[in-house]
Amino acid sequence: MLIRSAAAALALALAVPAAMAQEAATAAPAAQAETLPDIALGAEDAPLTVIEYASFTCGHCADFHAESWPKLKAEYVDTGKVRFIQRDVYFDQPGLWAGVLARCGGDEKFYAVSDMLFDEQKTWLAGGTGEEIAANLRKIGLKAGMTEDQMSACWEDTAKAEQLIATFQKNATTDQIEATPTFIIGGEKVMNQPWDDMKKVIDGKLAEAN
Repeated sequence: MLIRSAAAALALALAVPAAMAQEAATAAPAAQAETLPDIALGAEDAPLTVIEYASFTCGHCADFHAESWPKLKAEYVDTGKVRFIQRDVYFDQPGLWAGVLARCGGDEKFYAVSDMLFDEQKTWLAGGTGEEIAANLRKIGLKAGMTEDQMSACWEDTAKAEQLIATFQKNATTDQIEATPTFIIGGEKVMNQPWDDMKKVIDGKLAEAN
């Protein structure tokens, strides 16, 4: 999926439907907002870092998480060979809402909620309106142990939305990301590809690191 402009993403971030937030105050440009640190998974001293740029509304990203992510996690992340970082990309309002929800339970729940969002992507995106999608996302949040008030507070936090957009802008610009999913493996940009091909890239980078 191709990335929209940063300005368009910011405009989408501030257009929050009534079902998810009260009327938001006028926000500062995302470029002025503080950026957020990565949420990493795996050993800090892993010899290789793999970064995935992904959107929660991207079908190819959901496919990666269904087919390749379990293998990457089991064979490389859980064994201490790879430190994994997911960086969100926002194409649209639902993608941003999902991104806010993924962080709503704290960093320790980010990847668990992220997995749920990808696993159930077709279901929660099936809503015909923003309010229906919001209601579907709330169901995921409840299953993840969040409360209604907690989710409402997260979606009403326009400052956090600005930070997420600013972080997306900075990272995607630095790494020249044009589509999702895109990976940075050992500092090299790698486009989405079948697991066997990606595994060869990872093994090659690990060999270089040893």
